[in-house]
Amino acid sequence: MNKKVLTLSTLVLLSFGSGFLMSKTSYAESSAYLANGTVEFDGEYKQVVVDPENPDQTVDPGTSPKTDGNLRIDFVPQLHFGSNKISTEDKIYPVNGQLFHGDTEARGNFIQVSDFRPNAAGWTLQVRQETQFKNNDTLFNELDGAMLSFDKSWVNTTGDLNKAPEVSKEIIRIDNIGETYQLAKANNDHGKGTWSIIFGASDSNPSGKKSTLKPKVDSQGNPVLDPNFENKQIVENSAVTLSIPGVTKIDPVSYKTVLTWILAELP
Repeated sequence: MNKKVLTLSTLVLLSFGSGFLMSKTSYAESSAYLANGTVEFDGEYKQVVVDPENPDQTVDPGTSPKTDGNLRIDFVPQLHFGSNKISTEDKIYPVNGQLFHGDTEARGNFIQVSDFRPNAAGWTLQVRQETQFKNNDTLFNELDGAMLSFDKSWVNTTGDLNKAPEVSKEIIRIDNIGETYQLAKANNDHGKGTWSIIFGASDSNPSGKKSTLKPKVDSQGNPVLDPNFENKQIVENSAVTLSIPGVTKIDPVSYKTVLTWILAELP
């Protein structure tokens, strides 16, 4: 089988200043043999996003890029670091955690991968940062030394966790722009079905993970709300961070970069 590579690109946003930045289905066949006859099934695997902490429940995290096919990316996070005060000290900024429409509480940021290929031949999920954080319309147009990090990774599914893809137990630091970093790997006969690769967790997660989420407040202690999600309070997720050296020159503007998410079949 030829190696299949699926890629998606998403923006990552960071703002400095006084305001707060708001940010196909596929078909498969299976056969069962009975005596001298055959029975054939033709149908579709519905493409939905599930709660990463309670994967038997579907959720609505808003729009996201996705791919099609029996091996696909169903959801990738939009990473926002909000509005922050300019500082001359080394700073670490936590990302905004994942909010949902409806009653689902905030979760850690996650990617959802589905593998409905009949051979379960394995796959890898990788990420690449294409550029440094930039704003070409300002004097200090690049955040020199800024570095994204992903930590506290774990996986979840409604299926057999003994067949889970492997995730890094170490912090993934994207310290080389343009280099590809592996987030998860499903070996042969692993990673079948729908999987959430999650960074961080809520305090209500049923898997016993330590909470990485904290409600976000402004300088006066008031909740910071997101109008895109029915004015729910934004949460900070310390499992995904952006570090910026104090010597980095910053203007009171928004900076952005692009992440490319790569899902590939194992050879």
